[in-house]
Order: sequence, then C-alpha cells, then structure tokens
Amino acid sequence: MQLKQKLTAILPPEEILDRPIDLVARSADAGFYRLIPKAVVRPRNVSDVRALFRFSRQERIPMTFRTAGTSLSGQAVSDGLLVDVARHFRRVETEDGGRKVRVEPGVIGARVNQVLRAYGRKMGPDPASIHTAMMGGILSNNSSGMCCGVAQNSYHTLESLTFVLPSGTVVDTADAQADETFRSSEPELAAGLLELRARLLADTALADRIRAKYRMKNTTGYSLNAFLDFEKPVEILRHLLIGAEGTLAFIAEAVLRTVVDLPVKYTGLLLFPTVREACAAIVPLGQAGAAALEVMDRAALRSVQMQAGIPASIRALPEAAAGLLVEFQKESGADLAAIEEQARDAVAGLVLLEPARFTHDPTEQAGLWRIRSGMFPSIGAVRKSGTTVIIEDVAFPIPALADAVVDLNGLFRKHGYDEGIIFGHARDGNLHFVVTQSFRDEAAVARYARLIDDVVDLVVRRYDGALKAEHGTGRNMAPFVETEWGPEAYAVMKRVKELADPAGMLNPGVIINPDSRAHLKDLKPMPSVEEEVDKCIECGFCEPRCPSRDLTTTPRQRIVVRREIERLRLAGEGDGTLAALESAFPYDALDTCATDGLCATACPVGIDTGQLTKRFRSTRHSPAAREIARLTAERFALVERGVRLALTAGRAGRAMMGSAAITAVTRAARSLFGSQVPLWIEPMPAPAKPDLPATVREGAAAIYFPSCISRTMGALPGEPGEMSVAEAFVAVAARAGTPLHIPEDVRGRCCGVPYSSKGFTEAHALVINGTVARMWEWSDRGALPVVIDTSPCTYGLRSGQDLTSENRDRLARIKLSDGVEFFADTVLPRLTVTRKTGAVAVHPVCSLVKMGLTEKLEAIARACSETTTVAASAGCCGFAGDRGWLVPELTASAMKEEAADIRASRAAEMYSSSRTCEIGLTRATGIIARSFIHLLERATAPGE
Repeated sequence: MQLKQKLTAILPPEEILDRPIDLVARSADAGFYRLIPKAVVRPRNVSDVRALFRFSRQERIPMTFRTAGTSLSGQAVSDGLLVDVARHFRRVETEDGGRKVRVEPGVIGARVNQVLRAYGRKMGPDPASIHTAMMGGILSNNSSGMCCGVAQNSYHTLESLTFVLPSGTVVDTADAQADETFRSSEPELAAGLLELRARLLADTALADRIRAKYRMKNTTGYSLNAFLDFEKPVEILRHLLIGAEGTLAFIAEAVLRTVVDLPVKYTGLLLFPTVREACAAIVPLGQAGAAALEVMDRAALRSVQMQAGIPASIRALPEAAAGLLVEFQKESGADLAAIEEQARDAVAGLVLLEPARFTHDPTEQAGLWRIRSGMFPSIGAVRKSGTTVIIEDVAFPIPALADAVVDLNGLFRKHGYDEGIIFGHARDGNLHFVVTQSFRDEAAVARYARLIDDVVDLVVRRYDGALKAEHGTGRNMAPFVETEWGPEAYAVMKRVKELADPAGMLNPGVIINPDSRAHLKDLKPMPSVEEEVDKCIECGFCEPRCPSRDLTTTPRQRIVVRREIERLRLAGEGDGTLAALESAFPYDALDTCATDGLCATACPVGIDTGQLTKRFRSTRHSPAAREIARLTAERFALVERGVRLALTAGRAGRAMMGSAAITAVTRAARSLFGSQVPLWIEPMPAPAKPDLPATVREGAAAIYFPSCISRTMGALPGEPGEMSVAEAFVAVAARAGTPLHIPEDVRGRCCGVPYSSKGFTEAHALVINGTVARMWEWSDRGALPVVIDTSPCTYGLRSGQDLTSENRDRLARIKLSDGVEFFADTVLPRLTVTRKTGAVAVHPVCSLVKMGLTEKLEAIARACSETTTVAASAGCCGFAGDRGWLVPELTASAMKEEAADIRASRAAEMYSSSRTCEIGLTRATGIIARSFIHLLERATAPGE
C-alpha cells in the first residue's frame, strides 16, 4: 500500500504532500544539509500528531517536526515524514495584561511581539531571524539574540508547556496535577529523569561544570541544567524540551513570561585600533548598562564598507581595527540627559580611533544596525556560484574573547577561507563566523572537515567554550557533543533520548549521533543556475511575505526546485523525478507567483524572485504571442476600449443569465483556448466612465496621469458610483488649491506593468518608453510633478526597466509622485476634515510598501476616520494585476488570514490604492474596497 494511502487514515488527502515537487521544495532548511522526505504531512491538531506518532512507530518511519525552516544546522530536514506544523498551529494570545503570552509553534516570532506591543512588552528571545522564525524553532533551539542574553532566553522565560510524547501521552504542565499525571502515564520516563538528576547531583564536579557552562550561552546538546534547576520530573522534562530540537517530543503550545519593551534607545558605533581594545571595552560597557554590544572584526567591517549609507571612515580603518555597536535602552519617559551622561562616562576611558558618537535618531540608529545586519548577507551576495554560506556560532569566556577572535582568523588563513568574517554578541562572549564553502568534490569536503576539527579543538580544548551558543546543535555539531561535554554528561544525554523516544523515530541524527562523520554527509548540492538563483542562501526569510506560501511554493522553494532540476539534468538521472518536476514547475512556481517583489524586501541578499518568474514566463511565449503583445502595445487605446466593452458585455450577460452562467462561459472558454483566458468572478467592476474630467493646464500644481486601470474599471457592485477615481482626484486637489491637469492625449498610455508581469519585454519597452516620453512633454520637461493614482503603476514607472538611455535620463528629472504620497504630503495639510468615518481598514498594496509609503496611507486614513486598522497579517493580496482572474485560488489563499483580521476589526469600509487589488480585497472580505481618494473626498467635502 502506498504511503499516502496509509496516511489518509489519519489526515485528509490535501494535508498529505507526496508529489516530487512538494518533497523537493521542502527538502532544505537554512542550513547546508538536505534530505528528501518520503512525505510531508500537515497535522491539524494534537490528535493528528498523536496518530502520526503511532503511525511512525508502526511503520518504522522516522519523523521530524518543522516550522519556518530557518535552522542553520540541519535540524529541520528529514528522509522520513516531515511534519509541517506551520500551517495549522498559529494561535497567539496574551494573558495577564501582556505579562504572559500563549503561543503555538507555527506563530512567527515578530507576530508575537506585534501582539504584545499594545502592552509595551515583548518576548525575551530576540533572534535575528525573528521576522521569519516561528515559535516552534525558537523554543526548540532555545534561540536568543542580540539583547536577550541568557536570562531572557526561552528556557528562563518559560511558564508552561503542552507537549506530546512519542508514546502519545499529552501533558499540560500548567495543570496543577501535571506531575502526578505524568508520573502515572509515563512511570519509566519519570523515574528515569529522577535517577539522572540524582546521578548529576552526586557528581559534584560535573554539576559545577554544568552550572558554569550555562552561565554563558550554550545550546550544545540537551539542557542539562534542567536536572539541577528543578526537582519534579514534569518540570525537568519541560525544560529539557527547550533546546531539544524536536528530538524528544512535540511542543504543541507554550506560555512565556514577557519582558518590558524598552523604547528609548541610544546607539553608537565605536571604532577601536584592535580587536583587543574592543573586547576590553565589553565589561565596562556592560556594567554601564549597555543592552547590546555587537563586536565586528576588520574583515566583517570591510564586507559592508562599500554599501550605501555606510560611514566613509570605515573604509579608511587600519587592518587590525575592530568595531563595537553599542546600544543603551530605557523605558518610555526616561531622562535622555541621564542616558547620554551614562554613555559618555562609559566610553571616557576607552582607546578609540575616533570620538564616540551616539544618536537617538531612529533613522541614524537603523543605519548603524544595517552595518551589523548586513554582514551575513554581504558574504552571501558575493560568494562564488555553486558555494553555500556557512554561519556558525560559538561562545567563549569574555576574558578570552580577543584571543579567540585572533585565533579564529588564524584558522581562516590556515585553511584558505580568506573571505571569513567574525562578528557577534560580545556581551555574552558569543561569536558568529561566516565562510563560504563548496561541497562539489571530496577535496572541498575534506578542507571543511579540517576547519571544523580545528574549530572544535580551539573552542573546547583551548578555551573551554561552547560549540553552539544559540543556533542549536543540529547535524553539524552532533558528532562533537561528547567532545565538549565529556563521556559522563553525554551518557546522561543519550539516556534522556532513550527514555523519551525509545524507538528512536523522532528527528534521528540530531543532537545524539554516533557517526563521527555525520556532519560531512547529506550535504546540500548547489549547482550553478540563473544569477538570481545562485545568490540565494535558502534562509527562508522571504517566505512570510509570499502570497502563495500556503498554496504552492515560496521563493525559497522555487529556487530549491530550480536547483534540483538543474542537478538532475547534469546527473542524467532517469527515475522520472526530473520529468515530474518540469511538469509541475509551471503552475507551482510560475503561474502562482504574484511577482510582487515583496520577497526582495525581506531577502538578506535582495533577490526578487518575481523578476526570475517574469524571465521564465518570457521563455514560454511563442513568437505569435509576442507579436500579439507588441501589436496591443502599439494600439493600447484599442485595448482600453476592449476592456470597457468586455465589462459592459459581461454585466449585460450577468443581468440576463446570472453570474454563475457568465462564469461557466469563461470556464468553457479556458478549456478551449487555454489558462490565459480570464474567469468572470464576482465582484466585477462596471466599465469606467468614458470621459475623463476636464482640467486646464494653466495654474496646475501637477500633471495627473490616470492609470489605464482607472480609465477602464469603474465601480464595484454596491459601491457608490457617482464619482470616479479620476473625478475624485481632480475635485479634492482643487478643493485644496492644488489643481491637477489631465493631458488630453493620456488615453492609450500605460505604465507597462501588465506586459512586464507577463514577461513580454518588447511590448513593455514600447509602452513604458512611449509613456515616459509623453510625461516629459506633459510636465514641461520635469518642471511639474506627475501624479499617478494607482500605486503599482507608480512603482512600475519608477523602476525604469527597459527604458532607453534618453528616457532614463528624462525619468530621473521627472518627479513621479504616487497619489498616496501627493495627497498625504501636499493636499491633506491644506484641507479641513468636516466629517469622519467610523472604523476603516486600509490595505497597503505591495508597491506602496516597497516605495515606503505605507505610513502616508495610514496618515490619510487616520485623518479621515475614527479608527484605522492595518491588519497585522497584511501582505500581498495575490491579485497581482490579473492573477485574480487567471488563478483565483492564489488570492483566496493569500488573503485568508488578512481577511479574518479585517473582519475581526469590525471595519465597515476598506481603502487601498489599486483597483485590481481592491477587487481582490472585496472578494476576500465581503467589504467593498475603494480607492483612498474616496475616503478623503467624503471627509473633506464642504459641510451642508
């Protein structure tokens, strides 16, 4: 019986993924190991998890739990069952006025802090990946970060857990009878934990060593301090699960104690002659109250010194120099003068290359933090094609930190890792080092093996540090756990694994692994493919931004599949996998990509997989299709008339036959003519008014370019249609004394986005060059700004893609202003709000987010309404120009969470800045979405 058929006794078929593309797409995490799972399963609840544990035992198939897959050491990969708990375990609730928070494993860490922000609190762990990493991984790796240190990590802020053991036993440790229930349900496990505790307490030397090692960051192996910190078996196991990397049980829910979020920050970059002086400053700065102390060696600073916004002084630093990024944090209302004095006193005796300069300015602070955060991606972006980026984290006693940095750099030189850099959380003695590595041949693997052997010797034998400080043991350091801890402590860890998971089916090979070469096996292949793909480090930071993440594939997964296709082609493997991947790739990777580019805003190396998708779409076009696109670009005014006629005919047909019949007709047309025939799916707009409002050129404050969408698509069913977007733009601007002028020849002009998104490069070049040339004349050669009413059009034009050099120069001299930007900055301050709407929701479209204009849309809404909601889950709506008619399931999937949040906000109205996106929002929420200009027009209309 096939595996999927057996699993359907536990889960519905849609929660069992076994197609080659599904398995390959999920085969990699952020680390450099890869295993292909036999199936990916998505349990819906604890009952499903218990059934999967039973299935795993019976079938002898190992299983690994996975959330975001941002783990760096191979903890989230499996060649058995990969259990994806990110889909259905996403609940987060605050308790006790925000002093506690209850989370499920599929909640993103930043989402937790978003919920806690209203209480002025946050969770303790603050990993750099918090905007992507989910609570399952944060807890299971005992993740920390820049400021949390040891005291505020998951282990020390844990209040209670609900977990499921491989036996199927479910324990809620918050229950007053939890320990008694645990002892009766799992007598052997409970007794074994108490025996291990007694063994450790009796070994005074080992107990002292455990206490000492956990005073600094340490995630190597299991959390042995649990045996010394707690007496009851259930409490010991509760804390053993923190940092256990999913090898002992499934964490279904956790309650964490939260910490105060300190909003007052004072930040500075201190530059030292040598790393020794930088490390000497750690103790005095820490004693002075610095919350963050980030050390960077010269190589790390060099890796970012040419990036935009980096101070020029960094480029002139001597070879031995080092830096410390220092931040003091205080509660709201803190005495700023006192903080400044505190910082001055702390740096007064330090040996610096230039005077210390601290700032309260958020923009300047963000720039300083970009120096630190840009180091890992800077190496990833410039590495050789076919190599991977390896980032490891170790911890040293602070007095030895300077020597350790020097010694690590020595190892880079010894083994030929000239690009290696070192940075880290100096306050905790925690260093990260980054190297690039190829695993293409045995010589490359052997070189890496020699480096790791020397790193282990340096950290363990020379400095008695920790091989893993916050990234978890994983596959990379599992062979060296005994080396760090010694045989007695390692025996305890092995016994813990045997007691909790006697069948050894849960995430095998992670933490406990007898294979001394396990870290050199199952290495991830990185074949060279497209330039965009080659830069990808597969970290997964893009995934929360992707609208297709719950439907088909994410940017990371598209790239993983693309690499596997190339690997199979080169290897000539003929088991049918290549054909299956190539067959599924068009829909899963291309048709359902919104090409919104939001992935690039989260990507450490700035990859926009939307551009790659467009390139692939271009290669799929036949010569005839390209010629048709070119002809429509040359006669775009006819396209506008055609769209209005189609909308008119469709609404007439709906009136006669009903919406279902019209939808059926378009489905039939798709079956005959292909998937590029759009579906008629309600709500559909009426055709826009054929005539644009009359305006005059003389005295105009700006040129107004109504997009082709605004010129063709009018009101939605139920939407007041007395004033079009163009009419509202003109009326409100005139009301403020900033009149707009619409050129008479604006019809037939387009920003080119419809062609660009489909990969019609030649057609795109025709329309965008024609439009920019006309804008140059309309604006009197850049003398007047040009205002655009649809944000994707503004962004598409600003990108300047496919422009001639002449038009690129023209565009640089034209001030293109998005409607949101123009009305927020220029018009709104000149208006009087006469009536406010009650509760409204606003949706910042992708292009608005990428242009950094979200706050301006919110400002307009706040000025015009009593309450304004931007859903915490707001992202790309997935409509993507025409995807909402071609692949409607994309919008349905992308909007599922945001629609629920908007409905929960009880907003009666919704506003955005793109008609097509507004159609998708309306379809998903049932609330009519309109252009923001209608809200502003109504709010500032003269009183009766």
